[in-house]
Amino acid sequence: MSNLTIRHANAGDIDAIMELLRQVNDVHAHGRPDLFIEGKTKYTPTELAQIIADDSRPIFVATDTDSTLLGYAFCMDENHAGANNLQPVRTLYIDDICVDERARGKHVGTELYDHVLDYARAHGYHNVTLNAWAANPAAVKFYESLGMSVYRYGMEQIL
Repeated sequence: MSNLTIRHANAGDIDAIMELLRQVNDVHAHGRPDLFIEGKTKYTPTELAQIIADDSRPIFVATDTDSTLLGYAFCMDENHAGANNLQPVRTLYIDDICVDERARGKHVGTELYDHVLDYARAHGYHNVTLNAWAANPAAVKFYESLGMSVYRYGMEQIL
């Protein structure tokens, strides 16, 4: 989709982002109903407004030519300076990424991810990371197609 605009989110985007937050939560709720509650969202509108105002937590949104919000990428600055055993590098962590279910397969996610990479390079980050749920193999496959690779595993034993 070449007619996308990718920009920082603003307060006018809150309603559309809330709907996408519900969509991504429901994907997780279908894969892990023991952890996620279907129909809920990760943030409230008030919390989302606070994140939008926080420069250390940029949210990028992709809109089409009609200004319809098609996707987002929530990012967080992680600075490892001061940790005794870690190199003093900055990581741009993608806390959440979602493309509207009606826009999937149109390269919106790829363009959002490319924008995040460009932002990270321009701001001196060492790497870009994210977590993917094992219950969402389509997402894992998508991230691998973008050039991402596993750098650690999270493991569990359900009791």
